Parts: sequence; structure tokens; C-alpha cells
Amino acid sequence: MPKWTIDKPDQLTFDPVDRLSVRIVAGHLAVLASDGPPSLEISEIGADPLFVDHEDGHLTVTYGDLSWEGVLGWLRPGGGRRCTITLTVPKTCRVEAGVISAGAVVAGFEARTRVRSVSGDIVLDGVSGDVNAETVSGSVESRALAGDLSFTSVSGELTVADGAPRRLRANTVNGTITADIALDPTSHVTLNTVAGPIWLRLPRVTDGDVAFRSMSGNLESAFPGLTYNSHPGSRSLTGRLGGGMASLNATTVSGGVTLLSKETE
Repeated sequence: MPKWTIDKPDQLTFDPVDRLSVRIVAGHLAVLASDGPPSLEISEIGADPLFVDHEDGHLTVTYGDLSWEGVLGWLRPGGGRRCTITLTVPKTCRVEAGVISAGAVVAGFEARTRVRSVSGDIVLDGVSGDVNAETVSGSVESRALAGDLSFTSVSGELTVADGAPRRLRANTVNGTITADIALDPTSHVTLNTVAGPIWLRLPRVTDGDVAFRSMSGNLESAFPGLTYNSHPGSRSLTGRLGGGMASLNATTVSGGVTLLSKETE
């Protein structure tokens, strides 16, 4: 099993990789899909070394005591654990990426992608397949989403731009959820917050069943034909857009839900 201890800027290439696990603390991480040979470029590294190993197609890049399951709870000071790294692996590779305060970009993958962050912001660019994102306060921005995205956070924000998800599930306490998406007949969207607002934008011509519910938040829609009901401790906005089929559900305690429309070419 090839192993490396990296304590200065360096570049490595690897035999075929079908699974990647990378965990860093501070700095910046880029994980990019590529048709070329798998590679790692470390352009900046602090006092503490990174450990790299490659066994049976599984490439791991991490600090020695930073486990995948421990990423969200690993909050010790990391002054020596700052690095800037870029990884390139095939688009069919399974990716697990964990950061503490580092920013991360993950782009172009088609298989299973899992990202975790404490306070670092994550960008998912052109990622499809089964995607799971979990943060404490870090934001997640998804561009050109196609596939399934599950997002969980305490106060982090989720932004989905130009997406066409099969399934989109988001849960946050105080974070804002903003989704500019198109719905296929089989799309299922379920968004939940406690106090965070939800903003949705759909093409003016959309087929889907809508169910928005809140205890005290405002519910608004730019689409006609939805039915608003209000009772003490309960508000709802429900109905069918076009011929229905896709499902769009949003639930809050005190956060508002706003549904906007857009023209399409």
C-alpha cells in the first residue's frame, strides 16, 4: 500500500482511483473530475503534515487524527493545519470530503458524493448522482444540480442555482434555503426550516403539486390557483400547478415561504 507523508508543496499522481476520502482543517480544497490520471497538488501547507495513502483504488488524504466521522466535532485549534490542495479523479469516483473552516469546491462528479463542513463554505458545481451535504454553519451552493441532493445544517444556507433535481431534501434550523430549479414529472422537493426563510423560483410553466405549511410564517406565491388557509397556529398554501405529478413541499415553524416564477426561453 503506497503511503506518503507530505510536509511541503508537492505533486503526486496515482494509479486508478474509484473512491476518494479527503479531510482537511483550514485553507482551501478543490476536488475536480478529470479524464487524466488521478493527481494531488499541494500548493500550500502549514507545519503539520498531511498523510496520503492509496490502496485498492481508495485514495485517502487527511491529517492523522482527523477521522471522517469526527469531522463535525473536531474543533481544536488548527494553526498548523492550513493547506491548499487540488485533487483530480475520474467523474465516476465516489467522493467523501470533510473540512472544518476551509472552503471547498467539488465539481463534475456523477456517482455518490458526500461533503461535511463545520464553518467552511462548499460549492458543488455540476455534481449529479447521490449527493449528501452536512454543515454546522457553513453554506452550500449547488450549481447545475442533476440528481439527488440531501442537505442538513444548523445555521448554514443552501443555494441551488439552475438545478433540475430528481430529489431535493433540505433541513436547517436558522439557515436560508434558496432554490432556482426546474421540476421533472418525477421530481420530489422537501424543504424544512424552523426560523429560516425559504425562497423558491420555478419556470412559469410547471407541473407539480404544492404543499406549504407554517405555524406563523408568511406563505406567498406568484402562481395563481393555490389555496391559502389560516387557523391559529397553522397556515397552509396548497394546490396543483399545471397537470401536477412532481411534488413540492415546504414546512417551517416561523420562517416564511415564497414561491416565485420565471420566464424560460
